[in-house]
Amino acid sequence: MAGTGQISSTLQTDEVLEQHKFPEDRLEDFMAEHVEGFTRPLTIGQFRGGMSNPTFMLQDGAGTRYVMRKKPPGKLLPSAHAVDREYRVISALAGTDVPAAKTYVLCEDESVIGHMFYIMEHVEGRVIRDFSIPGVTPKVRFAHWDVMGETMAKLHNVDYRAVGLEGYGRVGGYMARQVKRWSSQYEASKTDELREMDNLIEWLNENMPEDDETTIVHGDFRMENLIYHPDRPEVLAVIDWELGTLGNPLSDLAYNCLTYHYGDPTRADITDMDLEAEGIPTEEQYVAKYCERTGRSGIPGWNFYLVLSLFRLAAISQGVYKRGLDGNASSPDAIERGKNARRLAEIGWHLVHTRGVG
Repeated sequence: MAGTGQISSTLQTDEVLEQHKFPEDRLEDFMAEHVEGFTRPLTIGQFRGGMSNPTFMLQDGAGTRYVMRKKPPGKLLPSAHAVDREYRVISALAGTDVPAAKTYVLCEDESVIGHMFYIMEHVEGRVIRDFSIPGVTPKVRFAHWDVMGETMAKLHNVDYRAVGLEGYGRVGGYMARQVKRWSSQYEASKTDELREMDNLIEWLNENMPEDDETTIVHGDFRMENLIYHPDRPEVLAVIDWELGTLGNPLSDLAYNCLTYHYGDPTRADITDMDLEAEGIPTEEQYVAKYCERTGRSGIPGWNFYLVLSLFRLAAISQGVYKRGLDGNASSPDAIERGKNARRLAEIGWHLVHTRGVG
């Protein structure tokens, strides 16, 4: 299946970037010893995209495809790019209702290719970056959105204790930690005075909800981080688990719903679309269906979670902008992307005024 830019096949790869090259012969030897059924020789391509952990497609001599994710090169923060945590959660989800790739092996020995890495199965399908899903009927578009929400609910319904994920994150107090973390990161990367950001920090601290619910959370749950079946609205795997932890599931839901409030020009802008005509559920419908699937009667203080998600994204954008100014950003459009911080903060503060806690 050919890619269309915003909808691409998981079969599409390019040559390995120079900065991400590694000893391929050592990886081949490792797979021959540790991956059952592997057949020499090994061929390697690299997936492109916004993934912070370099990701590669591996194909053996028999045509079997695998995926490898490894830590990136350079000096890293101690807790960043923890591919071992990704491997742990994906492996734990095997046998649950959550669609996940089969894992094969985690290699913590950096002498093999220079970095920790893991290998999992390759899942053939579509990655949809444009969540308006052009070129399909409203009925098919609705089904894609609906199965996304269903997949998120399945994840949050998993008992993390039953699948061996105790200790995968702290229990309780997740929202307070999020406000503290992103406030600190924003302050550390501040370049201008953004009155709305200062107002949001104060408002979030003053309106903190009770936070005693803990589930597995993805941390970056959106359409782009799902692999859909090549031909139908079915999710085959949830991917990019680098922000996964234990936390409040409503943080995933709110982040997933930001598209109703913030139009990302690199993805799609549905904020002014006739959702019903296009087959996209409204925010109220999407949230209500999630509540039904997770056994909730509703979500008190829903607006808090939306505002926190906007604040978090604004803080991340400000960090990207600061790195761009300092010449340390990994993306050439960092300065342009970073300018979104003000816009996101303004949207968040507007929600405070129009909805309150919600």
